[in-house]
Amino acid sequence: MEIRRPKMDEVKELHQFFEKVIADTFRKNGIHPQEGLAEEAAAKKKYLEADFASNGEIRYFLVAAENEKIIGSIEYGPASSLICKCTKNALEGTAEIGTLFVHPEYQKKGIGNSLLKAKIYELQNRGIRNFCLDSGYPSSQKIWKKKFGKPDYFLKDYWAEGFHHMIWQARVSDFL
Repeated sequence: MEIRRPKMDEVKELHQFFEKVIADTFRKNGIHPQEGLAEEAAAKKKYLEADFASNGEIRYFLVAAENEKIIGSIEYGPASSLICKCTKNALEGTAEIGTLFVHPEYQKKGIGNSLLKAKIYELQNRGIRNFCLDSGYPSSQKIWKKKFGKPDYFLKDYWAEGFHHMIWQARVSDFL
């Protein structure tokens, strides 16, 4: 497996990758696909477009590839409007790590950890000291709680009854 920047000729593959992973995530979390799958995929596609258009200045993606097949992704950029709204702009201007996706057939093999580690080193190299991340998916929240502890923001029943939204803040130096 290699972790690298995405290539322009991989945009279609990345779009399909996002759709596949998001659909799988919705299924695993009991979310009906019509409840935002297209919006979620469109947001990730827009982030990828911002990466290519700005040469990584607005959004910055890394992908994990095995035999030229994309099996994972991660990006960072400014905190999303959702994070800013949920924190009453307390995290505005903070770098957000997001779009950490691993192909369903490659999950639980350390790929997500490798991508996260690479992204944290990238933040350090760019002089970024703090970051945030969020999740509304119960399966992802379990992982983030193990890695980052109790969320800094807990929005009970934000998406629906029993579907909370969580936001974490972290220092890059804590993970090096």
